Amino acid sequence: MVRNTRTASLLAIGIAATFVSALTPATAFSSPRASAASPAPAAQDPLRPYTEQQPRWQRCDAGSPAAFQCATLEVPLDYSDPGGKKMDIAVSRLKASSAKERRGVLLLNPGGPGGPGLNMPVDPMMKFPEEVRRHYDLIGFDPRGVGQSSPISCGLTPDEQELDYPYRAETFAKDVERARTVADKCQAKGGDMLRHLTTRNTARDMDVIRAVLGEKKISYLGYSYGTYLGAVYTQMFPRRTDRFVLDSAVDPARYGRGMFQAMAEGTEPAFIRWSEWTAQRHTTYQLGTTPAEVRAAFWKLVAQADRNPIDSDGKPLTGDGVRARRATFFHAQEAAEWVAGLKKTAEGKKQAPAGTPERDPSPRPPAFARDVPADNDTAMAWAVLCADTGSTWPSDTEQYRRDAIRDKARYPLYGDFASTIKPCAFWKPGSEPAATVNNDVSALILQNEWDPATPLAGGRAMHRALRGSRMITVAGGEGHGVYGTASCADKSATAYLTTGRLPAKDVTCQTPAEQKEQTHTPGH
Repeated sequence: MVRNTRTASLLAIGIAATFVSALTPATAFSSPRASAASPAPAAQDPLRPYTEQQPRWQRCDAGSPAAFQCATLEVPLDYSDPGGKKMDIAVSRLKASSAKERRGVLLLNPGGPGGPGLNMPVDPMMKFPEEVRRHYDLIGFDPRGVGQSSPISCGLTPDEQELDYPYRAETFAKDVERARTVADKCQAKGGDMLRHLTTRNTARDMDVIRAVLGEKKISYLGYSYGTYLGAVYTQMFPRRTDRFVLDSAVDPARYGRGMFQAMAEGTEPAFIRWSEWTAQRHTTYQLGTTPAEVRAAFWKLVAQADRNPIDSDGKPLTGDGVRARRATFFHAQEAAEWVAGLKKTAEGKKQAPAGTPERDPSPRPPAFARDVPADNDTAMAWAVLCADTGSTWPSDTEQYRRDAIRDKARYPLYGDFASTIKPCAFWKPGSEPAATVNNDVSALILQNEWDPATPLAGGRAMHRALRGSRMITVAGGEGHGVYGTASCADKSATAYLTTGRLPAKDVTCQTPAEQKEQTHTPGH
């Protein structure tokens, strides 16, 4: 899940926008975690005990490079009450490889919400260019409630952790109860903490990290939901924003329920494109000589799987299960191979392939500090999304039924999955409204044309909201995530991070086919 409409301005209500102090010298300490400075009078500088912490860096993990260091900071649970309860924030650092060329810090976020980012500076999937490594300390962190940062658990069963399920009249009452149970369990386990697990508070935590590291500004690379988090930071702290790269962007005006529905809308053009591509290769895949024939063959297969589930990797795959793999259709060749394999299996000819899973954009954290609850990813995905936007979700459960029926007709592959009941329908609102993103801070937005999680329309919407931004669109680009995949956008993104120069205008580029074949990873 891009486990990624806003009405209130962040600057109008953003407490940390006025509370976070200017940089002050760090104070020595000997605790294994960061130590707070002596409290200052609250009216003068309520966040000084946090912004003047001095982190005690230690090796993150015995299996990680010695230069990869971690520390634990403290932040307020509630920024309107800095003297109240506290939360841990786990931070990692890989120092710039050139002291002479070092510009500052590059904060990293993999998306989610709920994705741990502590391991990102050394994650092999990131493929940071050497020029970037020379210019920046790479800074990873687990957002509040995630991974090593005071992780939450709702005690969810595997069934309750399932994020994707379709609408069916005969199971809808059960789906309503499952969504209600998730919300109730999280409320029972999380209590008052849930209200404060918001994107805005994570942005405030990022600014505390900035101050603790002794920086006047931060640069940032965020993927998926991380683009929304980065945009919220630019809204709250525009003068502390340096070079921001937002990769695979969320539409900030549709963050919340509309995010799921945007996925359904974006899937239909990808499905049509796939059917056209596959029809041109009938001799290979035997699914039809025209796009209409290919689509008819697919829907016949879905109906057949609903009657008699297909054996896929030793597990029964229903028609709804086939539709749930909608991300596969953003990768035309892989989708053709998968559907052709399913068809042969249904005909009794061979074992079906499992299909293309969406890439998990969240690097696993190192074995630093505590164990992480098994349901932490799912619990945090709902906690942040629902705290941010819970008040905008319909409270009438029948509205979800009506919307699911409507959207299945509009967007047959995924419409009902997107619009059916979710835990946010029963969630208590967060401590403040979600952010309205609308500013002229400079940023660079990267977007694949065929992204299953954050469709191209979302990137364009983020570009309109960030009026000082430029956008690079990878024409024909498939998958979720651009930078570091050897795409045609990589060079411009690296140039922006290392020189500060945005492209003079928006760019549409195309990665050469032979380069895509060499670097492609399934689902990416």
